[in-house]
Amino acid sequence: MPKILIVAPNWIGDALLAQPLFARLRKKLPGVVIDAVAPPWTAPVLRRMPEIDDVIEAPFDHGELALLARWRLGRRLRLRRYDQAIVLPNTFKSALVPFFAIVPLRTGFVGESRYGLLNLVHKLDAKGVPLMAERYAQLAENPGTKPALPLPQTRLAVAAVNLATVLRRLGISREKPLVALCPGAEYGPSKRWPARHFAGLARRLAARGYAVWLFGSEKDRAIGEEIAAASEGAATNLCGKTDLASAIDLLSLAEIVVTNDSGLMHIAAGVGRPVVALYGSSSPEHTPPLAPSHRIVRTGIECSPCFARECPLGHFKCMNELAPERVMEEIAAVRDAA
Repeated sequence: MPKILIVAPNWIGDALLAQPLFARLRKKLPGVVIDAVAPPWTAPVLRRMPEIDDVIEAPFDHGELALLARWRLGRRLRLRRYDQAIVLPNTFKSALVPFFAIVPLRTGFVGESRYGLLNLVHKLDAKGVPLMAERYAQLAENPGTKPALPLPQTRLAVAAVNLATVLRRLGISREKPLVALCPGAEYGPSKRWPARHFAGLARRLAARGYAVWLFGSEKDRAIGEEIAAASEGAATNLCGKTDLASAIDLLSLAEIVVTNDSGLMHIAAGVGRPVVALYGSSSPEHTPPLAPSHRIVRTGIECSPCFARECPLGHFKCMNELAPERVMEEIAAVRDAA
């Protein structure tokens, strides 16, 4: 029975986009064991993937070399006797643990002079394989071979017992149809639709009989409070009140999820929810949601996408000019198509 170790991405969204790779490995290698090394902030997502057998949390921070900690983890993983490791991040340090674990076959893309650390090397064809999910899936094939298409949808398990517990703890009910709003984006302000627009959208949705819940991390709590206040009570702020596993379960209840280009966008796709995705500085041509039903909303102005963390021109038109009325139209479209 083959055993594969995945060195998982450091971002929640990228972890979801890697799931088609895991599904492809399952299809090619019946009975394969797939374990993943992941940072604590993405581990809850991987634990909800049916393709993953075990998740080993990495004891080092984002961007930290932590050479001794990586050596210790690799030494511990030697006992598992993996046949192959697939390294998804393109950094030098991400390839160290499989090397220290003496995994015989170590696969990944060329990057940061990793020859030697990796011994089955793929070269990235950025134009020929533009989607991140396809790039990850390519690593299941021989070098020079494009990924098997179409990619499977992402899918995350929902824990019914945890869902019931979280609903009781938060004191929220499911009496009305739900629209989830995700106002955060870890990368930076340029990916975030303005709070006033989220508030305006929440008021319009409440007037049509929807409950509106705001989702995000502790970092998004303040913007959630701003939106809730400006919505005049239409939106309930759950930002910072749930862990990631609970957010996965709660998002499964939504009829529609309206979200910035963020990790929660990909989680919503993973629980099969229709998604209305708001794009400004980033591009859906690289990391779109792998949702069965979704709408991409963008203004299409000349300077977008710029991929900057903050608007380099200072006007932020790509998001400011994306009006709530336009998003309401897309909600109706995705609802009718679902």
